[in-house]
Amino acid sequence: MRITADMIDPQLRRTGIMLRRAASRIGDARLRRGSLALGRVTAVAYRRRPRSMRVREFHIPRADGSRLRVMVYSPLTPVQNATGLLWLHGGGYALGAPEQDAAFYRRLIAAVGCVIVAPDYRLSTELPYPAALDDGYDALTWLRDNATRLGVRDDQIAVGGESAGGGLTAALTLLARDRGEVSVAFQLPIYPMLDDRVTTASAVNNDAPLLDSTTLRSAWRLYLGRGHTDDEVPIYAAPARATDLRGLPPTFTYVGDLEPFLDETVAYVGRLRDAGVPVDFEVYPGCWHGFDRIVPTAEVSRRALRSRERWFRYAVETYFAPQPSRSTGLA
Repeated sequence: MRITADMIDPQLRRTGIMLRRAASRIGDARLRRGSLALGRVTAVAYRRRPRSMRVREFHIPRADGSRLRVMVYSPLTPVQNATGLLWLHGGGYALGAPEQDAAFYRRLIAAVGCVIVAPDYRLSTELPYPAALDDGYDALTWLRDNATRLGVRDDQIAVGGESAGGGLTAALTLLARDRGEVSVAFQLPIYPMLDDRVTTASAVNNDAPLLDSTTLRSAWRLYLGRGHTDDEVPIYAAPARATDLRGLPPTFTYVGDLEPFLDETVAYVGRLRDAGVPVDFEVYPGCWHGFDRIVPTAEVSRRALRSRERWFRYAVETYFAPQPSRSTGLA
């Protein structure tokens, strides 16, 4: 899908054109270099924690004996029985850190008073699948086990994320359903990265700003590594391959109509609805990938963010999922 300037929302057009010139057709090597550069930038951000939220850092054990860094964001005043949101940052599985979404955490905490747990999951430039998924699941079970001491009600644990974080969200809810160890009350996979095949009409030859077909294929190659042939990619790596979505939690998502993820998100939403899962889904015309976080002042971005927060409030009032088992103890 070739994107022309007149197809882009007027308030996103200038930034989109600049991004397309600066960050188009990123291959594997550039993604690796970008991951290192962003790591240096976010290392500074770690020391600049926002004062409008309570910010805590934990290091929880992995099965191999290493430690997973987990950031916890909550209201300044201690809370009890709050919604717990496991949030997974975006970045094509190759870039990013929990701190990059601090502005979103601030907005959501101010609106709802929730507790956000954000793991610094291993990137594909370090280790391919299933490292990120394993880290996400470890963080999810840690949130469940420590719900009371974190001020979270354990029957309202949610999962969300943007882009690759949205893909991890969909994968984690599948994994949680199939293992039966953690109940997820609702999920927010925002413009999720779901399909490694990159063969839908919206993904093929897409030259949209920020994320195009070339960059997307590179990101999937890094994430999947060399351990899978096309026919062997698990549903927990690429959730678009899952055919049975029964029993997944109520879902909210949106996507821009110019980005590669349009068709795979539409298909995912359709399968959720066919499986009887409550879904609230929106498509924003003239929008490229990540429009709401790159140009948050655009009217279309404001609408999308307001819609996200409005649905989250509704979900907090509506959706609950008691845990099958409980344990305690902060790491």
